[in-house]
Amino acid sequence: MRRGELYLVEKASKNDTKKQRVFVVLSRQELIDSKYSTVIRAPVYTTTEGISTQVLVGEESGLKHFSCIRCDELISIRKSDLTNYIGCLSPAKLEELKTALKIALEID
Repeated sequence: MRRGELYLVEKASKNDTKKQRVFVVLSRQELIDSKYSTVIRAPVYTTTEGISTQVLVGEESGLKHFSCIRCDELISIRKSDLTNYIGCLSPAKLEELKTALKIALEID
């Protein structure tokens, strides 16, 4: 598992209306590689509002539809739930993701 990888998760939360949702792994690699059982993730939606905390992604990342990563909705998940690999972000998209996370968390 690597930062920037996308996974399809079955019934991601009890509040989610979808049976499945794609998430991107956000945690730093040191945490991902550790014995810690969870990682931070952000959901991917097919709708976008075009705000600075959303990163546009699509087929180049393994998705079937034009979508966006929503950095305002960070959640932790067990690593063991991330089994259905979809694809990964390019280095350029990872840079966009870093910028969006800084904006979402108000980090200079």
